[in-house]
Amino acid sequence: MVNEFNENNEVRKVIDLASRERPLVRIQEVSGIVPIEGADKIELAKILGWQCVVLKGEFMPGDKAVYFEVDSFLPIDERYEFLRKSSYRKNDFMGEGFRIKTMRMRGQLSQGLLQQIKLFPEIDLNSDIDTDVTEALGVRKWYIPEVQTATGTMVGEKPYGIPTTDEDRLQSKPQYLDYLRGRAYIITTKMDGTSGTVFWNDSDFGCTSRNYKIEEDEESLYWFPNRKYGLRDKLNGLGKNIAIQGEICGPGIQKNHLRLKDYTWYVFDVYDLDTGMYYGHNELRQFCDEMGLTPVPVEEAGEAFGYSVEDLLNKAKGKYPTGLDKEGIVVRDNDTGNEPYSSGRRVSFKVLNNEALLKEKD
Repeated sequence: MVNEFNENNEVRKVIDLASRERPLVRIQEVSGIVPIEGADKIELAKILGWQCVVLKGEFMPGDKAVYFEVDSFLPIDERYEFLRKSSYRKNDFMGEGFRIKTMRMRGQLSQGLLQQIKLFPEIDLNSDIDTDVTEALGVRKWYIPEVQTATGTMVGEKPYGIPTTDEDRLQSKPQYLDYLRGRAYIITTKMDGTSGTVFWNDSDFGCTSRNYKIEEDEESLYWFPNRKYGLRDKLNGLGKNIAIQGEICGPGIQKNHLRLKDYTWYVFDVYDLDTGMYYGHNELRQFCDEMGLTPVPVEEAGEAFGYSVEDLLNKAKGKYPTGLDKEGIVVRDNDTGNEPYSSGRRVSFKVLNNEALLKEKD
């Protein structure tokens, strides 16, 4: 058996694909500057829903700037040498560079890196707000695979237009709050594992990782849902072309913060391959009941959303039942009917636990 992550060139494919899916570096506008009590040389700059510690006087509200999100991996470049002491990393997967991560400075949370646009001649000074400059600056997503068990052999990318299981972070899309305000919503626990999908399409049955189809092998981690739940037979009798997506958690996956003794698959999405529509939350839970599957835990459901970014960051804190820090929460609008609804209408985002991010080690 070939481990999905045991060859550096295959790891590069995963890293590069992840970077393309999520803009890591964009032109953004500084929305505000906030002083830090007792600090003479630094202050806080506000960007979207994020905040960064910057040198005092370096930015003014309304300035255009280059914002590097958390998990950006910057190349070796003289312009980033000031980061060497705190952020330099080198390993077999990523090579060497500078990792941007969540930090605390003078008691203030700093998430990301903000730089003056004039430092980057490769960027047009007249670039629009939200312009993606990740590729122009050679930035990649920091990625260290933590699946330590045999995961399987990749045999191509996910088929049939199956969506990639990756949620936007709230701080990057704070406008989601305006859309959700006053609407029915659901908050679920973000489980700390690896994404696995099972699909059925016109008698073609298969399993995938986050990005790739995995060769059939009943010892593979990504074929675990079929081993446990007999999904090939169940989906054969269902008469629908669908993809079921969930988080595989357990021994050897991430840090196994749930301290599971065996693998568990927590379902968070069911996607109709014929209509291109997700199941609503009620229908998803009904589907899981009928199929004998375990849905992700629900933390809260309400009829009129009214939370702020700060409210949700506080909600994202907390522990799993084991007493270890949970990864965070996922917030979605909640169609109260039982019909599927369009992916174009759905709002879904993650809010990560900052306390856990601060403790994160390479």
